[in-house]
Amino acid sequence: MGAAVELEVGGRTVRLSNPDKIYFPERGFTKLDVAQYYLAVGEGIIRALRDRPTTLERFPDGVEGESFFQKRAPKNLPDWIPTAHISFPSGRSADEICPTEVAAVIWAANLGTLPFHPWPVRRGAVDHPDELRIDLDPQPGTDFHDAVRAAHELRALLDEYGLRGWPKTSGGRGLHVFVPIEPRWDFTRVRRSAIAVGRELERRMPGRVTTAWWKEERGERIFVDYNQTARDRTIASAYSVRPRPHAPVSAPLRWDEVDDVSPLDFDLVTMPARFAELGDVHADMDDHAFSLDTLLELARKDERDHGLGDLPYPPDYPKMPGEPKRVQPSRAKKQTEEPGQV
Repeated sequence: MGAAVELEVGGRTVRLSNPDKIYFPERGFTKLDVAQYYLAVGEGIIRALRDRPTTLERFPDGVEGESFFQKRAPKNLPDWIPTAHISFPSGRSADEICPTEVAAVIWAANLGTLPFHPWPVRRGAVDHPDELRIDLDPQPGTDFHDAVRAAHELRALLDEYGLRGWPKTSGGRGLHVFVPIEPRWDFTRVRRSAIAVGRELERRMPGRVTTAWWKEERGERIFVDYNQTARDRTIASAYSVRPRPHAPVSAPLRWDEVDDVSPLDFDLVTMPARFAELGDVHADMDDHAFSLDTLLELARKDERDHGLGDLPYPPDYPKMPGEPKRVQPSRAKKQTEEPGQV
């Protein structure tokens, strides 16, 4: 697979073993191609990851091999890559890496990391998110263009409530919109804000948007995945390579171009050229930090005037205060009709 190579990255030397190992057989992309991609967009991805506890999604044998998520910092972590101690819903905790320079990204790429999954917090305040992340997830029967329509309505909604979002492709069929916020609120209240946004979108786009957690209730609509804001739920960072055969990447976008692009436009080859021409189109995100007060007031109004409280958490979470029954609707109906069965 070729002798190891050494890459000079921001004054550091990072060793890349087996650089010729094929990671994307369909297109012939190698580990070295992935590392060179991350070098080309380094300024952008480190902006997205800087000081954030980050889970590595590793594919040591490429996209057709086995993969795993690595939350705990590897034992051979260089001393120049900092970590942060974080707690999971299970009550367990771990030290996760917090990249602060591009060399850390290349070091992780050498381990087979394709997507990087940063928490929405910085290592100095790990219990207080500084991003509200809104995931617009197309359900069967819908596509990227349906997500774009929802994103435009979301943009108008955020503007009305004094906030601004930055859109990016998911690398799949969906769209993510990130809102930089003041790190004043815990995960529970940030999640509550995401639910309020989703419910308001439902009202504005009836039949096209849903916050229904259970798949059987979503229909052919765009699902606002509010649980992506729960503790320990992460979204692939901007510029992350996604583990699909054609090597797509999660692409930051300007609002004036979302109607004219396709997720297939952005991959391991095209993104470096775009970055060289435009730079990081989300470079100004860190210059802003918005308040969630207006969205939290919307959440209180939903509960007070419409009886709309919390929504279900993911199944691996402990039961949360105020959470409704975590039972699939069809299963709950069957239990009601046949009380003697489970």
